[in-house]
Amino acid sequence: MVCCSQAVTTALAQVDREKIYQWINELSSPDTRENALLELSKKRESVPDLAPMLWHSCGTIAALLQEIVNIYPSINPPTLTAHQSNRVCNALALLQCVASHPETRSAFLAAHIPLFLYPFLHTVSKTRPFEYLRLTSLGVIGALVKTDEQEVINFLLTTEIIPLCLRIMESGSELSKTVATFILQKILLDDTGLAYICQTYERFSHVAMILGKMVLQLSKEPSARLLKHVVRCYLRLSDNSRYSQLKHSTAVKRWRVRAGRPRCEPLPNVNHSTFPICLNAPKKM
Repeated sequence: MVCCSQAVTTALAQVDREKIYQWINELSSPDTRENALLELSKKRESVPDLAPMLWHSCGTIAALLQEIVNIYPSINPPTLTAHQSNRVCNALALLQCVASHPETRSAFLAAHIPLFLYPFLHTVSKTRPFEYLRLTSLGVIGALVKTDEQEVINFLLTTEIIPLCLRIMESGSELSKTVATFILQKILLDDTGLAYICQTYERFSHVAMILGKMVLQLSKEPSARLLKHVVRCYLRLSDNSRYSQLKHSTAVKRWRVRAGRPRCEPLPNVNHSTFPICLNAPKKM
């Protein structure tokens, strides 16, 4: 009976794998691509080697990038529909699979594929299709930084990801803010990333200002998950000794006077009883 059961399991696995091959092939045709995107996005966590299969199959990555580029005209003016958003997000989910796999990550970065997602992060529309698009795009970058690899941080620092994340941290939905703050936290946890942000007072001041606004907002609308990422960003910034040198330097004081800034960046004044309640609140499933 055991042998029979194993044979049946093997046969089912083979059939399932044949379907994966079929869907990958169907990505090359515009007529069959939409269903293939949907089915493959459902299987991305249950097929361990899906990323190499996607990357090394002929025309597949080009097809996924075509799905992304096809949406650009719907960004400005903002006319993106729910159907368009769902379809491109299925393509982004497959790219996230490629970004998170150790065999394909380096090639993914070398091809500068994350740059194709940045126009989505530039959007400001609050409608559900745009919010879903931004969140899924952030998920691809989040999958990259989650690996804690120096190569990823080095690549991201050559792009505009930090100002894009800061913008979303200031005005996005709670989920988007959480992922954007997580990305910033991961960049800060890397020594190169921390040094980059603290290299000039302008960079540090911008990050500190956005974090301060988030603390004030969190005092009104608490979110334990988001608050923990914000606190970790503050803790990591405090590790950099250059900030103390910058804060007290004559050049910075002159710059602040010219810019009309206060003499220091005060921590937001909030009720100290707010956050213990928030952090001790039961987690939502």
